[in-house]
Amino acid sequence: MKIDLLPLSQISDALASGAVSPEALLEASLARIRAVDGRLHAFLRLPTDEAGAAAKASAQRRSSRKPLGPLDGVPLALKDIFCMEGVETTCGSRILEGYVPPYDATVVRKLKQAGAVIVGKLNMDEFAMGSSTENSAFGPTMNPWDLSRTPGGSSGGSAAAVAARLVAGAFGTDTGGSIRQPAALVGCVGMKPTYGRVSRFGVIAFASSLDQVGPFAQDVRGVAYLLGAVAGHDNDDQTSSPRPVPDYAAGLDRGVRGLRIGVPREYFGEGLAPEVERAVRAGVEKLRSLGCEIRDISLPNSPHAIATYYIVATAEASSNLARYDGVRYGHRAKATQLLEMYEKTRAEGFGAEVKRRIMLGTYALSSGYYDAYYLRAQKVRALIRRDFDQAFATVDAVLSPTSPTTAFKLGEKLDDPLAMYLNDVYTVPANLAGLPGISVPCGFDSRKLPIGLQLIGRPFDEETLLRIARAAEPSDCPLPPVLEGR
Repeated sequence: MKIDLLPLSQISDALASGAVSPEALLEASLARIRAVDGRLHAFLRLPTDEAGAAAKASAQRRSSRKPLGPLDGVPLALKDIFCMEGVETTCGSRILEGYVPPYDATVVRKLKQAGAVIVGKLNMDEFAMGSSTENSAFGPTMNPWDLSRTPGGSSGGSAAAVAARLVAGAFGTDTGGSIRQPAALVGCVGMKPTYGRVSRFGVIAFASSLDQVGPFAQDVRGVAYLLGAVAGHDNDDQTSSPRPVPDYAAGLDRGVRGLRIGVPREYFGEGLAPEVERAVRAGVEKLRSLGCEIRDISLPNSPHAIATYYIVATAEASSNLARYDGVRYGHRAKATQLLEMYEKTRAEGFGAEVKRRIMLGTYALSSGYYDAYYLRAQKVRALIRRDFDQAFATVDAVLSPTSPTTAFKLGEKLDDPLAMYLNDVYTVPANLAGLPGISVPCGFDSRKLPIGLQLIGRPFDEETLLRIARAAEPSDCPLPPVLEGR
């Protein structure tokens, strides 16, 4: 296999050995984007001048034997939710079309400091609201394993770009599963760290108590490199944690013998596709064979997670998206009066799903309904967190499917929002509890569509989670059909 098609960690090793140059990697990445992305639609824009300058600077450091770390010269891409100085950032929405940030998000700044080559900005569901990347104002992204199917969402562009080897790694955001679910549907590794582990400064907000930044890569070691580069406290984000950042890659091969894995009975019930269950249970047996102790556990309040999430998330979205009024930035509708301008701007700028969630959230926060909906949802959220606390008294990680099904057809669930929301039934609890979660590939169904296995860990115990994920991941990463011209 060509070097530029290898997993991120092996590309990093090739750069370190001099087997490939940063400029050659960037050239190969851009060539593949030109050849493939017309069918995939993972990218929204390519700031090639900035990427070329970064690759050239990396090559100079490499030649001087002064690399900045394992990401120096590695081609990466960003979900279009991260502000990047001088590069249009739309969050997949017409209401931000033309907005060019005057600053870098903290994650972007740290990646530049690590020497990464940022190739471009990736497609997403508008304001991160969706599970299929079909809610993008700029059209859907396709799954590289089957172009008639969704790559998941909302970080579908990030997942598809990594699975199709357009870039070695990417970053997305996860509010209710928006990293882990698309990672499962395209067959790559995606991680949501603990809430507060990575700064959200410069990340366009959806639901501030749930949003978290995380990486995608083809391998767990690549994810460890990416997380290590961006994790840590940030004075610009008061919710970021001051806890020290460990070397996530250092302990990956320590083995998992003696670790206790909890398998919640609530995650293996109605709605789970039989082929998905078989593949995930095979993953359980693999970990058992490596010395893990497998325990049956219960998370009794998990069945209420979806309802709880869609009250909390929409309420926060209603508040966060009130700032888009046509006055300060982005789209402004033509009008003769101020109120008319507000109304027309929001009507023209927001898509149907964003409008739906704003209305749901406004209703949940309105007088007479706040106690019945929002306050009660926060109480159930506390119960879900308590369930995990009790589970982690006896286990080191919780294992489940990532998604109840493999990738579904484009358009299949667009007219049924409830069916779409249920795609996140296994991922949402970790966001409500603020816990780290990771999805790793664990096989394919009969249609050769990828299946993902999810691991959830204790707060700020990403090290253990990555160790288990490293043991669970497959030994090879097959290429999707889109790279073969199909």
